[in-house]
Amino acid sequence: MQTLAAGSPELPRPCPLPRRVSGFTLLELLVVLAIVAMASAGIGFAMRDGTQTRLEREALRLSALFESARARSQVSGVPVRWRVTADGFQFDGLPPPERAEDSLAQTWLDADTTARVDVPGIASPAQPATLLLGPEPIIEPQSLALFSISEPTKSLRLATDGVRPFAVQATLP
Repeated sequence: MQTLAAGSPELPRPCPLPRRVSGFTLLELLVVLAIVAMASAGIGFAMRDGTQTRLEREALRLSALFESARARSQVSGVPVRWRVTADGFQFDGLPPPERAEDSLAQTWLDADTTARVDVPGIASPAQPATLLLGPEPIIEPQSLALFSISEPTKSLRLATDGVRPFAVQATLP
């Protein structure tokens, strides 16, 4: 019986039969699938409409500002109105804050954004309309349209029924 020991000659090996390749391994398929998923996610993010994203961000921010102004109006008992100005927007009626960091923002995040308050029954008012944000806990239903100055077809609507907070409403095509 032959044994392999250190220094003994190597035994000749029989020639292996050619192995048939039948396909990809599971690991190879998973790696390809992960690469395709990351590439498609990257393309999806790159193709997202930047203008619409900026409007959505402005709408969420403005909704939070409205709710803050409503709460401050209810606490102080003073009516607060919101209106669009040439360089942004303004909250009229709020008492001056004790600290500068407590003041509400008055400019858009994106200079390409503007708004128009929707006045029921009037197509386009002669003077800019305002939103009344308090001091009553229940206000009248109100809405406004946010839109891009450079792309007026890109817009969204922010509205309240008077009880719930301002929220983005879906627009029908």
